[in-house]
Amino acid sequence: MNKLNMYARDSHKQESKVTTRNRRVSIVAAGAVALTLGACGNGDFSIKQDGLLAANNGNSAAACPSLAGYAIPSSSIGLPTTGASITSAAMISATASGNTNGEYCMLKGAIKPVDPAAPDIQFQLNIPSNWNHRALQMGGGGYNGTLVTGLAGIPFAPTDLTPLAQGYATYGSDSGHQSVNGVVDASFASNDEALINYGYAHIKKTHDAVAVVLRRYFGQKVDFKNYFAGGSTGGRESLTAIQRFPADYDGAFAGSPSAFFTGLRMIGLPVGKANYQVAGGYLNPAKQVLVKQVATSACDALDGASDGIVSNIGACKAIAATTRASLRCPGGQDTGDSCLSDAQLAVIDLLHEGLELPYALADDVRRYAGYNAFEGADFSLISTAGLGLGTSEVLLDTPGAIPNGYLFAQGVQWLRYFVTRDANYPALGFDPVNPGKYQQRVVDLSKIIGATNPDLAAFNARGGKLILLHGAADTAVSPNATTDYFQTVATRMGQQTMNNFIRYYTVPGMGHGVGVYVPAWDALKALDNWVTNGVAPDALPSTDTVSATRGRSRPLCPYPSWPKYKGSGDINSATSFTCSNS
Repeated sequence: MNKLNMYARDSHKQESKVTTRNRRVSIVAAGAVALTLGACGNGDFSIKQDGLLAANNGNSAAACPSLAGYAIPSSSIGLPTTGASITSAAMISATASGNTNGEYCMLKGAIKPVDPAAPDIQFQLNIPSNWNHRALQMGGGGYNGTLVTGLAGIPFAPTDLTPLAQGYATYGSDSGHQSVNGVVDASFASNDEALINYGYAHIKKTHDAVAVVLRRYFGQKVDFKNYFAGGSTGGRESLTAIQRFPADYDGAFAGSPSAFFTGLRMIGLPVGKANYQVAGGYLNPAKQVLVKQVATSACDALDGASDGIVSNIGACKAIAATTRASLRCPGGQDTGDSCLSDAQLAVIDLLHEGLELPYALADDVRRYAGYNAFEGADFSLISTAGLGLGTSEVLLDTPGAIPNGYLFAQGVQWLRYFVTRDANYPALGFDPVNPGKYQQRVVDLSKIIGATNPDLAAFNARGGKLILLHGAADTAVSPNATTDYFQTVATRMGQQTMNNFIRYYTVPGMGHGVGVYVPAWDALKALDNWVTNGVAPDALPSTDTVSATRGRSRPLCPYPSWPKYKGSGDINSATSFTCSNS
């Protein structure tokens, strides 16, 4: 057994042991906590406890700095570490320059690895003076490596109030490594512990360290709701949290989750091959834009409104073959920017069809669903973080070569640092369908990094709630992969059971945080209301944040419904739309 698998095995054993223990503790403590909360009002609850705040007569300005240097023993953390500590503690005044979060205690800390060669997990916890007895763990992005401070909002949230300003204790980490370009830098994965921390372990380790600190601050009997929220990698982390550590979370929001991490990374490699190994395969920016324009023109009105948003994805998919045919150059040869050659159409076909594998990855997943490439997804996106097919006609062999396309660049990093651990491995020489001697490595990695487990019974049993959201025009993470996961959960648990604790929303026109419609809506409010008051969300109002169309509104519709124009009324108002299944 190799070192990676041994470490993952030991982590899994401890994970299972601690998860089981936490389930018992949470059940036993529930009654006592309810009595404690009933006896103490929110206004004076904290100073009636045995923590630092009580010891300082409720003076947070005195209690907060005293946490500096506080040591957290490894026995308090549910996965292998050599302990943790608070490295800095400072009270931030509500009037401090640039602070819009009110008064809070800012704590930074480090969780020490078992392997001396592995990096620390850097984390930050913010404790507001107006604490609402809720905590929110916030996820990262890309290959992480940047500290998630918890000072900002969650994905797609209105900008007026952050969770911290609303009274949530917020926290996050860098996932266990530090990078100057975490979007595409996967070099950390050369270390086994850093790789496993990135995959899942940093979530539990950070959660446990923060729980110890909160109880040190407020008292051992303090109780609070704990949520996880994130988008993209943070969305994967959110799903990972409730799949692996269900006893630790009351609710989760997962936006555009890269849940099938291995499939997502692998599909980028054949896309790169089709672009750069096949003669004439590369689509220049003009052709990339053309695909989006032709598909939008064909499908825009299928939802009843000609508004630049393709909402009726099902009907659009039904005419995908016609859309494809209209893009083809006469004879299949490249005749300019007004059409695509057969070699260029093959690139779009690959994106549209996805990746089918002849072997099973974690949770028996064999398919990474394709993108809505003939349904209005914009694979140009030249000016928005390079989330498209790239701008370079030639193959660049530089680290994180986004000009060769986002999916390909991410796939190359994964291949070289996660799989082969050869920084010079020829990316065009790897076939995900037939990975040869690397197949078992790929399978093993899929069990460490990914969130495809459809068994959410433990999370449901403790009353947990999940809100999923994905943009239908996403070009970085396939929305259809999220739909596949949602449907797999329904098959595993039954539709009626799933409806009791999961809501899934697809957003027409939205890509990976960009697009022709990017909503502002309060997912955390909806989640907390569901958890604490039992009010399940249905169709939700949202407001467009795109500069050209800012202020128009649409309903966010629970899958499989979508916003259909009623045929009359203001086309920019959500009241003129209904959530339809047909």
